Order: sequence, then structure tokens, then C-alpha cells
Amino acid sequence: METPHNPESAQLMEQILYEVKRVVVGQDRFLERVMVAMLAQGHLLVEGVPGLAKTLTVKTLADVVRGRFKRIQFTPDLVPADLIGTRIYNQKTGDFSTSLGPVFANLLLADEINRAPAKVQSALLEVMQERQVTIAGESHKVPAPFLVMATQNPIETEGTYPLPEAQVDRFMMKVLVDYPTDEEEYVIVERVTGPAVTVQSVATTDQLATLQAQCRNVYVDPSMVQYAVKLVSATRTPEKHGLKGLGAFITYGASPRATIGLVEGARALAMLRGRSYALPEDMTDLVPDVLRHRLVLSYEGLAEGLDADALIGRIMAAVTPPAKPLEHEKRAA
Repeated sequence: METPHNPESAQLMEQILYEVKRVVVGQDRFLERVMVAMLAQGHLLVEGVPGLAKTLTVKTLADVVRGRFKRIQFTPDLVPADLIGTRIYNQKTGDFSTSLGPVFANLLLADEINRAPAKVQSALLEVMQERQVTIAGESHKVPAPFLVMATQNPIETEGTYPLPEAQVDRFMMKVLVDYPTDEEEYVIVERVTGPAVTVQSVATTDQLATLQAQCRNVYVDPSMVQYAVKLVSATRTPEKHGLKGLGAFITYGASPRATIGLVEGARALAMLRGRSYALPEDMTDLVPDVLRHRLVLSYEGLAEGLDADALIGRIMAAVTPPAKPLEHEKRAA
């Protein structure tokens, strides 16, 4: 591995990961994506069946960085006030006071997000984009750093609402979490049934903010930004990129948020891998996670039995990544 941008940051990130891994078994790819989202200040949507340590991962991470962790269980009878808070009338003084809701946290876990109706989702939209909530005309900023991690059950599950496109687009990545291997499951059972593990707080939210600021300084070559633009453009007008017939399968392509997500994500992944510059593989590794929830398939696409990942695979095969920079170019960067 190349020399990191800042040895202290690399060491701090290693310590954070080490602590989380003392509790969470396996799920390395998922954990890496959570770290990418944290460094790039993006939100994360996680899909997987219940019982795969999604909640445990976020809670443990909050403990490790001494952040405030809140979990909201989304249910069909939830109302926006349950999320953002409300005005309360005080009979003694005759005044109204504001009671802030659980979104005022550093790490907010929206559990089973697709079980709540649209008006609750719209309350989450503002806080994800603007990092603030409005209660009775007054704006309240949420603490920084702020990360929403939402879990959703696969759409076929009983009692779920599909999320509105505008909201799904605000998630930087959508990660699919799968069952553990037999070996991992053995370790999980041993850990859960054995003595309890207490994690150490190895960082503070201020240190996390510093890491986020460093992440923004990771160098991304213009050729890679161009690659991100081409990939996203190929989801909107596949014919221009030599993908004849693919347009019929896609109703909507990805928005510019996807392009920004690819660049910011590549920066964060490069930093996690101990580099001060991003390489093409940092971006290609994240393409499916950044794009899969932003493609809306047409009826034709669904009838053909295609899914977003299959289409992304075809787009990635058609749009070639830039060449790796040479050693002297890396040094200059």
C-alpha cells in the first residue's frame, strides 16, 4: 500500500474499523461502504432481510466515534412529528416550547424505512438534504457530522411501500447485504452466546469531522470525473454510448447526484485504502452501489426479468475507465 496522505488519519480509521469488527462478524464490504458514506458525508440505504447485523453495525460505529445514535423504527402509523419533533403547549406559562425529535443525532438509523407512508418520508427529505428541520416555521440545525442510514426489506416483503424517487436519490449509495458464510455464522453464534464485548471509543465526532475535511482534499483526476459523467450519461441516453436497445429498459436514468456520489465516494475509498489520490478502481468498485437505486426500469425491462445491477453491468462494459495514472503523475498529484 502506498504511503497514506496522513499516517495519523490512516491509523485512526484502522482503529475505528478494528473496534467495530470486534462486535460485527464478516460484512466487510458493507462496513467499508458505511465508512465511505461517513467520510464522504453521504447517506446510506441498506437492503437485506432482517437479522444481518445492520442495526448493530451502525450502533457500534456510533459508540466507537462517541456520536449520538438514534434509531427510529418505521411503522405505518408513524407521523412526521415522531421524527422531527413538535411544538408543546405549556399550561403553566401559556407558552409553546419546541420538543426536538430523534433526528437530532450524529448517526440516525431509520429502520425498515419502507414501512412508513409518504408524508413521513417527506419529513426525512429535508433533514437529509438541508441538514435541518423546520418546526412551526422555525429552522433547527441537526448536529454535525450527520449520517442517515436507512434499512429496507426487499420490496416483495409484506406491508412495504416503495420509496419515492426523490428520496431514494438523496441516498449516496444503496448496499445489498447478504447472508453470512457458514464459517462467519459459526463465529457470530460464538460471539453472541459468549461473554459480552465492550467496544472502546477511539475517536470523537470532532476527529470524524477532521477526517471528512481531509477526504475532500483527496485528488481526483479530471479523467475520472469525465468517466463518472459518461457512466451517468449512459443511464440516460444509452444509445449515445453504443448501447443500442438499452434505452427501452430504462424509464429514468440517474441524476447529477450520482456523478457527485461517484467522485466523493472514490475519494473516500482512496482515503480508506491509504492514498491521497483516487485510482480508477476506487470508482469502479462503487458504481453498482451508487447507481442501482437511481435507475428506474421500464415495464419492458421488468418483463425481460432484468434488474438495475444487470443494466449497470452492461453500461460498465461499454464505458471504459481511464488508464491508471503513471507513478510520476501520482507523485505530482
